[in-house]
Amino acid sequence: HQGGLHFGTVQYDGPGKDDRSNKSLNAEWVNIHNNGKKKVQLKGFKVKDNTGYTYTFGSYTIGAGKTVKLRTGKGKNVAGTVYWNRGSYVWNNTGDKARLIKPNGKLQDSCSWKKSTPANQGKKNCH
Repeated sequence: HQGGLHFGTVQYDGPGKDDRSNKSLNAEWVNIHNNGKKKVQLKGFKVKDNTGYTYTFGSYTIGAGKTVKLRTGKGKNVAGTVYWNRGSYVWNNTGDKARLIKPNGKLQDSCSWKKSTPANQGKKNCH
């Protein structure tokens, strides 16, 4: 696997009913992992889906060997978890593609998936 930043796991179909509650929205998330040897400042990095919904990181440093979880719903950013603060879902349960884009606009990583099934539980391991 390439060194540096990449997608880990994507929970594109959160468990339970999609009722648009904040709890349900936050059950949808994507992990970004830094397997590099040094910390990385994520300011200006973007996460995008096929529709064009875009999350842009503010100042956030991810340590070497660490993971940050980007949750769709609302919450207070803390170490290891940031929130998109959306009131609706981003990732399609029927198939979608997550893209991690560098501040310069170049693609850092992407991860796509097909339909959510009982077997995959709406989760994709992007490693």
